[in-house]
Amino acid sequence: MRTMRFTVLILLLLSTCLLSPAFSSERLGLQADAKMRLGKGRISGNMTFSRYSSLLAVPSSIGVWIYDGRTGKELKLLTNYTGWVSSVAFSPDETILAGSSATEFYLWDVATGERKLVVSAYSDEISDVAFSPDGKTLATAGDSGDLMVKLWNVTTGALKATFIAHTYQINSIAFSPDGKTLATGGMDEGNLIKLWDVATGELKATLTIEDNTGFWGLLSVTFSPDGKTLAACAGWWDKEVFLWDVATGTHKATLIGHMDTATSVDFSSDSRTLASSSSDGTVCLWDVATGSYKTTLIAHTDHVESVAFSPDGTTLATGSLDSTIILWDTQSLQEKITITGHTSGFHDIAFSPDGQTLVSAGLDRTLRIWDTTTGKNIRTIPAHPTAVVSVAFSPDGRTIASSGNTISGWSWFAVDDTVKLWDAASGTHKKTLFGHKRPVGHITFSPDGRILATCASEKIIFWDTATDNPVWTLAEDERNQGYLTVTFSPDGQTLASSIGSEIRLWDIGAIYRSRIPQPIATFRGPASRISNIAFSPDGNTVATVWKNNELYLWSVTSSDRKIIPLGQTSTYTKLAFSPDGRTLVTAASDGTVQVWDAISGENKLIFVSIPYTSMPYSLRSVAFSPDGNTFAIGTWDGTILLLDFPFITDPGQMPDEQLPLIPLEVDVNKDGVEDVYDLIIVAASFGQTGPNPADVNGDGVVNIADLIKVAAALADAAAAPSVYQNLPPTLTAKAVQQWLAQAQQLPLTEPTSQRGLHFLQQLFVILTPKKTVLLPNYPNPFNPETWIPYQLAETADVRVSIYAADGTLVRQFVLGNQPAGLYHGRNRAAYWDGKNEAGESVASGVYFYTLKAGKFSATRKMLIRK
Repeated sequence: MRTMRFTVLILLLLSTCLLSPAFSSERLGLQADAKMRLGKGRISGNMTFSRYSSLLAVPSSIGVWIYDGRTGKELKLLTNYTGWVSSVAFSPDETILAGSSATEFYLWDVATGERKLVVSAYSDEISDVAFSPDGKTLATAGDSGDLMVKLWNVTTGALKATFIAHTYQINSIAFSPDGKTLATGGMDEGNLIKLWDVATGELKATLTIEDNTGFWGLLSVTFSPDGKTLAACAGWWDKEVFLWDVATGTHKATLIGHMDTATSVDFSSDSRTLASSSSDGTVCLWDVATGSYKTTLIAHTDHVESVAFSPDGTTLATGSLDSTIILWDTQSLQEKITITGHTSGFHDIAFSPDGQTLVSAGLDRTLRIWDTTTGKNIRTIPAHPTAVVSVAFSPDGRTIASSGNTISGWSWFAVDDTVKLWDAASGTHKKTLFGHKRPVGHITFSPDGRILATCASEKIIFWDTATDNPVWTLAEDERNQGYLTVTFSPDGQTLASSIGSEIRLWDIGAIYRSRIPQPIATFRGPASRISNIAFSPDGNTVATVWKNNELYLWSVTSSDRKIIPLGQTSTYTKLAFSPDGRTLVTAASDGTVQVWDAISGENKLIFVSIPYTSMPYSLRSVAFSPDGNTFAIGTWDGTILLLDFPFITDPGQMPDEQLPLIPLEVDVNKDGVEDVYDLIIVAASFGQTGPNPADVNGDGVVNIADLIKVAAALADAAAAPSVYQNLPPTLTAKAVQQWLAQAQQLPLTEPTSQRGLHFLQQLFVILTPKKTVLLPNYPNPFNPETWIPYQLAETADVRVSIYAADGTLVRQFVLGNQPAGLYHGRNRAAYWDGKNEAGESVASGVYFYTLKAGKFSATRKMLIRK
């Protein structure tokens, strides 16, 4: 009876949300600095149903979406976390939803959507979470850094038990229906599934198959509801699904039917049917008793990443990289509902000339046209066989041009070197332009609409839009430097192209006069690739961003330049001028947006646009609406944010709870970011007197009091893990210990100083590992480069060696004598470019890397996949 009352309460609350006129998925859970969100984010983990009211939880890059599993309506968006949620689970009474994100797990109240608990559980990623059947215990699995399963008290968040489950990686965990056994699936070679006694933490059994040669481990593990059968799929490159008899531990069957990697499995409520998903875009249904194939569900157009049966057995949910969730009727095997709105991320965005619509270039191979007033997706166009990387509206708003790429999802060898033209009103395909031999990375129309310029690394082609024929080709130069991007001046008479580290200006008027134009000017920057280029609205300035994080403002008439350090950690930055030309905005992949005075180069504002994502290269494209009132940010995580630009240009108009501004008064190095680099600069300036940026308290001398004030400001932002990430090599535990010793000589009693002191204490702990550890390389698999992180508990001579699968030494890095500390970030970890000692690229396959640090030695496995 109590359960029924609770279920009724849940349904009433959800129906209230649905009936409320203020409910809008475009604004639900939206951060304060944006007025609208287009798209629901990327699906980032497993889906799961609640037991009673058929709520469907879908983790995404912007939060956990709660859907009505019967109607497909969005009900809630659970946020307030860091990173991407990768695994979710409902408590048995469905009052609590657990989710893991990076190293933390979260508990949300399902009825209110409020976060109840957050626990920092591991030093590395959490791969899976699962509730015990009684709802009192939550199990979490460490990915590859912390190879442990931990059991937590759901009410208090206290750690109840810990045991080491696998020696390489833990991918999945599941409780048996009686709660006495926990199954773990990992990446131990030869050991597939391990069964653990929940009460004692002892290993009960190891489940294997007869032939597991080359088998790396299991990706998804689940018990049947009757507790008799355990199912698992290997993932990675294995297509098979496996069944074991729980009572005897014997391997019952290997289910063969998928054409590509098997990714997820789930049992129906009666334990008679098993569903498995695959990267081949299909879902297979199997008879559990006989292990025989029943049927295949085909509706998705990309990898199916997750499957889940509803507790009543009437619905099967499947989630795919094609950005859809399909709810299937399990009796008729027909599609009941398709949930849309999730996206796999964007490469590029562009406003229509009237500003009423916006088009996005998707990683899911589509173009999406959005209504900028309502936020609704007007049309989705299957555009290319690969990810769409560039998109542009013609000046008359009638045509959309798009180009593809070399990679879409896991299709590593897919290449698209075409440009396609689309009718903007109907979405119909008008024409395909052939002429490039490499993928087209950037496309743009001339302001008068007469020319379409398409830029690939081997050449730039200029097309007559009246005939769709090429009128001029600018070939790759004699130094074999490829073109990166191209843009027209506002009057259409000049073209700026970037090639290598140069910006070249061309007289485009010569095309109309039927002769080959010559370069007007060449601007040379640092020896690094150009990230972005833009003309000011008056055509007098060219703005460029190099990958050394410097903004260059070039005068077109005099070739004078102004160099502005951006001070961002990103290596990918986009920029855009406001239509009035007074403001320049730079937006970096680390999520920070900076607003600059386009004339003086003065920094006017810094804010964080996408605080909820930790995905590298998350910010991909920026654009102003034609009227200058809206600024759009397209992100890798599958959303587009629309911001009111008057708020950005005039912070005085902004409500206090709006943009999370970065206070610049203790930004000692004036890079726009408060971080540990400011601490280092202050420490290096100790004893200096007179005017000095490091004298942050203004008492005329730089000393430990100034450092404590900077540390206090960092403590206020310490909830963001980025404060402790990418620590510079010069920052050591010994240095922080010396700062603490000096600070203890001061009467630090006020709250600000106490916060600063506490921050330094935390920093000292982080910089002092308890043991030396070799960590998993990232990315893995990789092509062609990877980073090998490790940590040292004491000073040691460090050497990293790379070996082929046959034991042959491929490469060795002697890193010298290094102090104790963390060597995790890319600025500290060992780096391998995939080449041997002779400078030759090595072949695809399995390699091993060994860390030797003093008496410590450890070896791990990695994979190059080309």
